[in-house]
Amino acid sequence: MAMDDRTVASALYRAVAIIDPVLDVLAARDPLGLKARTHRTATADDSVVDKVLGALASALNATDFPGTEAWEKLDSDARSDWWVARIGALNTVAVAFPGVFGVLMNRLPLQDLLGFANQAMVLVAVAREAGVTDRSAHVQLLASALCEREIDPSAPDTPEAEEEPKPERGWGPFALLRAMWDVASVLRDVSSELAKRPHSRAVFRMISAIPLVGGVASYFGERGALSRAAEQGRRWVADHETIPTARLSK
Repeated sequence: MAMDDRTVASALYRAVAIIDPVLDVLAARDPLGLKARTHRTATADDSVVDKVLGALASALNATDFPGTEAWEKLDSDARSDWWVARIGALNTVAVAFPGVFGVLMNRLPLQDLLGFANQAMVLVAVAREAGVTDRSAHVQLLASALCEREIDPSAPDTPEAEEEPKPERGWGPFALLRAMWDVASVLRDVSSELAKRPHSRAVFRMISAIPLVGGVASYFGERGALSRAAEQGRRWVADHETIPTARLSK
């Protein structure tokens, strides 16, 4: 039975309610003060701790991580690309992992769930870098780019999503992967929509059915699918310049 727009919008709204906070954490948290160090000139402190922290800060800065000095020098397009290349690539490892089991695991919905969740997280990040922070706009974006649906802006009428307790998010790759899993759990309610997202090219899907090498093929296939999803997201944002840019109250 086909799902109505309201059901899809409700699930996507709950997914975005998970995605937004974790992106905020990645962008703003600085528990060791490493991001702040990248904005300061080197000091004469020769302590071992200071040298270690300085080296870690330099390494973080080299990745253009949000909040670092290098990040501040990037324009919006480069920041958008960062989320696809860095965070998307990390999440894709988890998406591709079931492929090492070959066709048996590919028959299960886990890979599509995680793939959809990964693309949703990156699309929201891309939209945010373009100045689109309204949660309803994020729902419309995901519905259009990943579900091939053009939904009404008022469709995600889900006040219960705001009332659900939000778990405290940590900082780092494990928090990101945990958030992707949480998003995938929410999206089980709209499992019939998962097949509509951008998928791996046919050649990668064929190779992914082979045990052991399937994981490698799945990874490169999902990376390509993620890039296409991000491009669809950019086009959607460009075509909807009049959408609100202020985040909804929480």
